[in-house]
Amino acid sequence: MVKKLEPIIEFKNFTFKYRSQVEPTLTDINFRVYPGEKVLIVGPSGSGKSTLAHCINGLVPFSYKGDITGEYRIGGKDPKDLGIFGLSKMVGTVLQDTDGQFIGLTVAEDIAFVLENDNVVQDEMKKRVQDVALMVDIDRLLENSPRELSGGQKQRVSMAGVMIDDVDILLFDEPLANLDPATGKKAIDLIDRITKEKNVTTIMIEHRLEDVLYRDVDRIVVIGDGKIISDTTPDQLLSEDILESQGIREPLYITALKHAGCEIDSESKPQHIQSMNLTPYRERLVNWYRTKEILNKNLSDEKLLEIQDLSFSYKMDKPILEGIDFSVQRGEILAVAGKNGAGKSTLASLICGFLQPDSGRVLLKGTDIAPLSIKERGEQIGLVMQNPNQMISKPMIYDEVALGLQVRGVPEEEVKQRVYDTLKICGLYPYRNWPVSALSFGQKKRVTIAAALVLKPELLILDEPTAGQDFRHYTEIMEFIKDINEQYGITIIMITHDMHLMLEYADRTVVMADGKMIADDTPANVLTNEEIASQAYLKKTSLYDLAVRCQIDQPADFVDFFIQYDRNMREKEKVKCQES
Repeated sequence: MVKKLEPIIEFKNFTFKYRSQVEPTLTDINFRVYPGEKVLIVGPSGSGKSTLAHCINGLVPFSYKGDITGEYRIGGKDPKDLGIFGLSKMVGTVLQDTDGQFIGLTVAEDIAFVLENDNVVQDEMKKRVQDVALMVDIDRLLENSPRELSGGQKQRVSMAGVMIDDVDILLFDEPLANLDPATGKKAIDLIDRITKEKNVTTIMIEHRLEDVLYRDVDRIVVIGDGKIISDTTPDQLLSEDILESQGIREPLYITALKHAGCEIDSESKPQHIQSMNLTPYRERLVNWYRTKEILNKNLSDEKLLEIQDLSFSYKMDKPILEGIDFSVQRGEILAVAGKNGAGKSTLASLICGFLQPDSGRVLLKGTDIAPLSIKERGEQIGLVMQNPNQMISKPMIYDEVALGLQVRGVPEEEVKQRVYDTLKICGLYPYRNWPVSALSFGQKKRVTIAAALVLKPELLILDEPTAGQDFRHYTEIMEFIKDINEQYGITIIMITHDMHLMLEYADRTVVMADGKMIADDTPANVLTNEEIASQAYLKKTSLYDLAVRCQIDQPADFVDFFIQYDRNMREKEKVKCQES
């Protein structure tokens, strides 16, 4: 008789309410995970998925206090009996912000930290560190400082740090948030390999559903408003409308097929575009594409920004940027893409004056801006960093947005009027007297944009504007940015890893790899070019694979058509909502 496996994680009628809140964050959760399973948890921001993760790794109830009803078990035991130390021996957590997990001065020290706490003898410690470093492919980095590493390398160090203790459960909190697409694929591949080789149970929380499905998962759990909305296989979930109803982005090829009027059947195995049976959908998709009418955005002929043969290095023998040469038209939305460490953020720092080039020039409206100070450039060029918490220096919203004007000696009456006008543009006027701490991450992002906009810049540079955002907040932020581009004529440069963002919102894409510019083309052409995508650690869009597999001759045109069609559908939906 075959013995039935007991669940390694089990929640029964489980409800949790933080002490500081009136309503429960999780309500009546019934959920099981069996040993060796790989489960993806998705849901909009604030849905409760992170709280569920905190219950699994012990932060609830040991760090985050609250009221619990119902019961849950980890490894068959009550977490209260295990304590947070006992749970840490069973559950290894890799955080979204890997920097927050580093303790050691070198990679080797960081990985060995848990073994030092367990008083493991040094020879065994060194061997175990070497073995786990080999598994995650960081054995050549053991003497490096974790702070010197790329985003993908840092994540591997964090993975090694939790794997070395032979935990039963690996918990990943948004493992792809700060990674370029190709590094993200490697991360998903590595997680899949470790799950199989170490026979561990893996739980992933991630917004980038399509990227996670690069490798198989056993189940996808959808959480909304603190409840489990769905717990099923990827094939079943992608054949339903649950993701869309919960504000979660579907894989682009699924959205394209639905736009074409196709009803997705789970029997066609839609989890992977490469192996999906497209025979039932091909004719309808091709007929939909034949209705295409691609309209190009009318841009000004005026060059607002020109980068001329720009080069820069921190060390003489190690160039970070070499011979960068491109221009940006007034009113354009330009994406700058490329792998981690390609020099994208360095380019932004050179434009803003934080760094000085070794050679080459930056021209604004035809004039070399080398003589201008950072403050003077800031009046024409706004920069919004990825993390709003790194930019905000005042406790109150009004004071934060007013700061730039006040340090420039603008009269207080004018400051007040300009701040109020800008807050209205950014949808923040009702919160003008609120503390910044009361805002969501997305609202804080708007505050940083407002602080730049109040100076009336002609150019706005956004570094990863949507990193870590769910689909609803991503759409809100990008539609807002699109509006200020179209209504106020502000030129936008976006530094991004997000291929969806680039396709949906950019007029043009400049691609960088190893400090050099390797492409300057439309997003569709960039993301349907195998060579460019490979060289810059980008990822070909699944729309390209869909077009090729359905024998559409011009995949780039198909991608352009889909983006415009999808945008038009969302515009109609927005108008409809406004009218109702």
